Amino acid sequence: MMKKIDLREYEKRAFRGKLGAIFTLEKTVFRFWQPFSEKAFLRLYNAKNELIFSAEMKRKNNIFEYEKRGNCEGFLYDFSVIEDGCEREFADIYACAVTPDGTRAIVTDMRKNAPKGWENDNFVREIEPEKTVIYEVSVRDFSMDKNAKFASCGKFLAFREEGVTNSYGEEIGLNYIKNLGVTHIQLMPIFDFDSDGSSYNWGYNPRFYNAPSNNYSLDNAVLELRELIARAHKNGLGVVADVVYNHVFSADKSSFEKQVPGYFFRGDGEFSNGSGCGNEFASERLMSRKFILDSLIFLAKEYHFDGFRFDLMGLLDVQTMREIERKLREINPAILLYGEGWTGGASPLPERLRAVQRNAKKLPEIAFFNDSFRDAVKGNVFDKNDCGFVNGKPDFSHFMQIFAAISGKFPENFWTKNSAQTINYVECHDNLTLFDKLKISLNNAGSERILVAGKMAAALIFLSSGPAFFQAGQEFLRSKNFSENSYNLPDEVNSIKWDLLHENLGIVEYYRGLIGFRKRFGGVFRGCCFEQFDGIFLLKKDEFFMIINTENKFFEADLSGNFEYYIDENRASDKPLYTINRLYSADFGVVVARRIEDEK
Repeated sequence: MMKKIDLREYEKRAFRGKLGAIFTLEKTVFRFWQPFSEKAFLRLYNAKNELIFSAEMKRKNNIFEYEKRGNCEGFLYDFSVIEDGCEREFADIYACAVTPDGTRAIVTDMRKNAPKGWENDNFVREIEPEKTVIYEVSVRDFSMDKNAKFASCGKFLAFREEGVTNSYGEEIGLNYIKNLGVTHIQLMPIFDFDSDGSSYNWGYNPRFYNAPSNNYSLDNAVLELRELIARAHKNGLGVVADVVYNHVFSADKSSFEKQVPGYFFRGDGEFSNGSGCGNEFASERLMSRKFILDSLIFLAKEYHFDGFRFDLMGLLDVQTMREIERKLREINPAILLYGEGWTGGASPLPERLRAVQRNAKKLPEIAFFNDSFRDAVKGNVFDKNDCGFVNGKPDFSHFMQIFAAISGKFPENFWTKNSAQTINYVECHDNLTLFDKLKISLNNAGSERILVAGKMAAALIFLSSGPAFFQAGQEFLRSKNFSENSYNLPDEVNSIKWDLLHENLGIVEYYRGLIGFRKRFGGVFRGCCFEQFDGIFLLKKDEFFMIINTENKFFEADLSGNFEYYIDENRASDKPLYTINRLYSADFGVVVARRIEDEK
């Protein structure tokens, strides 16, 4: 049960100032919003969790505040409030660091907990949407493979390691990602979460939003996360944080609910469940919106994140997302902002107010995952046997969704007309991996059939005009043992199997070539037109041509001239592979060529 409140009275008492533990070497000001409780107390603890100080806080402008003189860094702390004769204890929702069990916050000197040279670290330069390549990776999955020689297995610091190899002596890790050509790594949730009794969890069980997860730290989570980001930036890679502001692990046990019962979550006597996780954050309320904005500004400034991916963004309201975009672009004009334009269930937030796909035109500077493209390429993700364009249904309706992503010519009823708003992908942490989906939907076809379908899917992603996205390991046919939801399965299922890099080197090089072509010629097919020849589609834009051949037969276009081939059924590159005097496709696959002038 949740407390019923008169929301209007709470909104009248909103607070605009800074909240949390405001640290300096001389003093720390502890402050939290609670407009109606009778009393509040601050408690400080030492590293052994022993109470060393307790004081009643002062009420001021609908907040409680206490100024503690001296250097409080490293002290554990919590708050309590007295209301209707009952006491509630909770940790600071603004905490920069928390204890592993999430029961207490830790006073943190952000200036001190930084790697050498952090003051000179900066965001990556702006990259055009048609050249953006996002690589989704879990911190734990990245370095838990038993055949990968990481020292800091499952931790932030694994991304800092140089010269790490797989069983075959091939370099893996961050250097491999850099050399693959991606522009941004998207880290799955890295802030404090409840593992829900499992030794493995993706992190979509948030408790605190500003405190890096101790699960991924050897000693100092704040410092080690910053070291990860600094190393990525030195390698020219942007870092995107996957943030989960739509719900918490347990609303009843949450510090948000204990601090101000009935306020931070939607519902009327019962928590609403648009997230599918038991509750949903009420982003449209003034102090909820303030928290999200304060949190993101803190993360952008203190961690130098180059972007944010919003989990179930459809549960956040449009006005909050507008404010997010405005505030964050003041800090970093090149910041990437995108998310899932849907909900996980029915929500009391009216649809006209939700940051869902149908409202994308209200959020022109924010991108949305293009699930229409995803399902058109490989089939519906909720039906493992369903087929799409590359695995058995190369029909016109599937093609038109793909053509829209490539050309930017979207159907009249589509949710955007702007390619920059569509994150084009076929695989992410949710649902089956591309390899597993193809294996099932193609009725356990042989490896060659899966390989050619996987290569076509990749080509369609990277030749699209919107930002391209893929999950770590997709490029070497990653499998999760056919699990559709591996959020709490062991490392044997989830870890990236780095030896697959050797076993599937051909498709890895194909991905590398596609990314190279995209970074040189990105968006070259925007505005293109096409012709159809049964299951073969010929796309044309200026001197560039693309053949998408879904049939196992030879096709030659009725065109004269000399053609430089950049992509064929087997290879891809940002430089011409060869030049011949005809435009053709040998069989199933994607071909890209440029017509050049005859040499005089």
